[in-house]
Amino acid sequence: MAVVASNDAASQRFSARLQGFFMRQVLGLSIAFVLFVANGGCGGEGGSSLSAGGNVAAAATVTGRDDAGTPTGAAIQATSLSHVFSPRSFWYQPIPANAPLNPKSSIYTQDLLEQIKNHYGTVNLNTTSFASPIYYVRTSGGSDAVTWVDGTPIYPVRKRVNVKFWDCQNKGRTPHELVEQWRGVPIPAGATPANGSDSEMSIYDLSTHTLWEFWVTRRVGGEWQACWGGRVRDTMQNPGIFPHPYGATATGLPFIGGEISAEELARGQINHVIGIALVNAASWKEFSWPASRSDGYNPNDVPDRIPEGIRLRLDPSVDVDALNLTPVGRIIAKAAQKYGFVVWDKAGAVSLRMVNPASYELAGLPNPYPALFDNIASYDVLKGFPWDKMQFMPMNYGKP
Repeated sequence: MAVVASNDAASQRFSARLQGFFMRQVLGLSIAFVLFVANGGCGGEGGSSLSAGGNVAAAATVTGRDDAGTPTGAAIQATSLSHVFSPRSFWYQPIPANAPLNPKSSIYTQDLLEQIKNHYGTVNLNTTSFASPIYYVRTSGGSDAVTWVDGTPIYPVRKRVNVKFWDCQNKGRTPHELVEQWRGVPIPAGATPANGSDSEMSIYDLSTHTLWEFWVTRRVGGEWQACWGGRVRDTMQNPGIFPHPYGATATGLPFIGGEISAEELARGQINHVIGIALVNAASWKEFSWPASRSDGYNPNDVPDRIPEGIRLRLDPSVDVDALNLTPVGRIIAKAAQKYGFVVWDKAGAVSLRMVNPASYELAGLPNPYPALFDNIASYDVLKGFPWDKMQFMPMNYGKP
């Protein structure tokens, strides 16, 4: 039976236990400072902080090891790893409690409940499969060893590679613009994509503020290949949306914007919109901003299907602390009240994505999620979540 916490004291004990776990792991690697499977979605081209607000530069303690293995530390200026897009990006904007709702909000909520009921009866937290690893890299300056920014490993990369296109969807053409975007990608040695058929992978260069995403990624004869994805330059000026038709999710919404990191759970706070994948969605022709496209499929014209890209949030009047939730469930519920979810993909079950543990394991850390989930199965972590209290926002909510 899952262990649940129903009050702040229990949550504080949970947080302290996690912090102790991570510190023990990190000290074993000589790191001095750390804060602490549902089915896959669809990519391709589609159907045809650490600070509470803003993308500000924040001083962070970074610690590595010299050639002798001795810890070394230095203060640097680094963009908040949880806020890599423009401060005005929808990813970081709270939804006002009195915001108007979609006229079909209650209909969409019932559809959501039916999807959960008919597909495993739960909402999964994807970790090793159908969840992208996010490799933060540094391509200039600094140490040649792995360094750490508030619990996130930063991989030094001096060698860039060209990622080749492979036509996994048998479309019979080479997207030359995408191939150009994939020239000179700083992939860390030893990096691996996600498990599962989608094989996602994300690279974010802190030195140049450049993001790369890859979908159905593989290595063949030492050469990296992918079936789709994209690149965003100067992310701090970007709204957090891949231009059509790029990006690994079906909506063009980046993993780095809506995945939940281990650091956020250990810190006890998520300060951004969370991506959610549904099983059924409106036709690809009907989608809401901030999505730039959709893979929705509704051949029988079932009425009132939920459009991809739409925003939804947990009713802000719900007393989350009074609910019988796990500590992680409570953290996600509070973020769902403040920032909400965005429908960014389709999948075989309703699911959220965590930052894939491969992001941490490459640096020698264990998979953080068993401890974060208190050894509760990923499909039980959100047990008791009040999905019946979700509220859907109007189409194109927040569009500039």
